[in-house]
Amino acid sequence: MSHGVRQMLLSTLLFALMNVCVKQIGHLPTLEIILARSVVSLVLSYWAVRRAHVSVWGSGADRQSRWLLASRGTTGALALVLYFTTVQHLPLAVAVTLQYLSPIATALVGIWLLREPVRPVQWACFGVAFAGVLLTQFDHATLPPHAMIWVLTGIGGAIVSGFSYVTIRRLRGREHPLVIVFWFPLIALPLGLIGTALHGVWPTPAEWGWLLLTGLFTQGAQVTMTKAYQAEEVSKVAVLNYIGVLYAVAIGYGIFGEKLGVLTLGGLGLVLAGVVANVWTKVRHDRQAANALTAEATVIEAA
Repeated sequence: MSHGVRQMLLSTLLFALMNVCVKQIGHLPTLEIILARSVVSLVLSYWAVRRAHVSVWGSGADRQSRWLLASRGTTGALALVLYFTTVQHLPLAVAVTLQYLSPIATALVGIWLLREPVRPVQWACFGVAFAGVLLTQFDHATLPPHAMIWVLTGIGGAIVSGFSYVTIRRLRGREHPLVIVFWFPLIALPLGLIGTALHGVWPTPAEWGWLLLTGLFTQGAQVTMTKAYQAEEVSKVAVLNYIGVLYAVAIGYGIFGEKLGVLTLGGLGLVLAGVVANVWTKVRHDRQAANALTAEATVIEAA
């Protein structure tokens, strides 16, 4: 097993543990959890940026970069609020699977902002994934009352994540990756402060522990995921990220007693099939394009 694969497997495990923490303190206001998570991430991210000897405010090369950093932080914070809300109100496996719609949302947003084309086979993948979401809505025994509200919240979180990921891609080559990471908690922190000031609840000692673990597990998951993508080809590690659904099913059943019906399991399977097929299709296309460029360069050199 390669180093990159090990790092991605560890990342999915840490994200799963983060979900456990959020679920354990589900009675606390979402923005209070965001605040605690942001404090931990901001401190650790600031330390990493200073260690890399770069400015936390970005390169300052142009005004657009600063706006993109703020946009990344804002969309990332909003997506996190929506995701944590979904985790608090839906079975863990359902909430996690809805968040995995974000690659599809990224592709759709990319059509608009980056003018990136979507191939017909990808549209088919999108249809399969959303059919899975619809199928889960017929399992009234598994989902809580008014589940559609929380399902739409989860889909909204995935869509906002798509905007966030597209913004990150637009920042590629403009700003240091650690600076991009730093601006996420930088924006989320004041949002969490406002929410906590208005509707905060003083945590118990045990809840303080869960809040701290939420921040630590999140930071660890992000670091190991970054290392995985740096150490290995995207095609070899990207799909491993979806093992998180298996963790969610096992944790939801083993710790929280969440039993999923046949329709829900079938729907989750369709969502995963559509999302993974979309990722695989894109990776395959990018690899073919890279091989074509290499072959063309070889011919030119030979001439």
